[in-house]
Amino acid sequence: MSGAVDAPPLVLGVLVSGSGSNLQAVLDAVSRGELRAKVAVVISNVASAKGLDRARAARVPAVALDHKAYGSREAFDEAVVEALRAHGVTCVVLAGFMRIVTPVLLDAFPDRVVNIHPSLLPAFPGVDAQGQALRYGVRVAGCTVHFVDAGTDTGPIIAQAVVPVNEEDDVEALRARILAREHELLPAVLGWIAEDRVHVERDVAANARPRVRISPGRRPAS
Repeated sequence: MSGAVDAPPLVLGVLVSGSGSNLQAVLDAVSRGELRAKVAVVISNVASAKGLDRARAARVPAVALDHKAYGSREAFDEAVVEALRAHGVTCVVLAGFMRIVTPVLLDAFPDRVVNIHPSLLPAFPGVDAQGQALRYGVRVAGCTVHFVDAGTDTGPIIAQAVVPVNEEDDVEALRARILAREHELLPAVLGWIAEDRVHVERDVAANARPRVRISPGRRPAS
């Protein structure tokens, strides 16, 4: 057997702020045996987030940490890191987590903090990416899974999926079409990480941006 098969499952900590539909896509992929991973804990900065209910329904520990109770972003991230480590997490997934993370979290899990964003980065970073796309008049949009760095949606891109933008689209229609692809792409990328196929390459001497190399294997169609 290969090392990827023999390796222990990926231990995921998922951070959410809202409905957690991408969390559900990951939980479903794990349940179907399509993703060799374990969701060990779900953390939200919003106690009423539906994502926490999804975690409880799947019998996954659900932790609410109110960011307003902490004096700084760094202090909040320290509490998040403590909770993640308490559950043995090896990879952190930001799945609709509406907080800017700090080096406290990034340094605790180097090249193991993954985010999904509803645009084809580097286009339309930040909030309301779908609205930005419509206002710009693009003909295609999509989603991006990337490693998180200290910038806003600037980390090394792992994978992207494309959707058409239709003439009659409003923000909600485009959001729904992109979200359907997010639900496919995020579990697939986590599967690559679980198989140790995803590696960040840095060329410090050339002062180049970090790039992601993905070892050969099955990948979803764009």
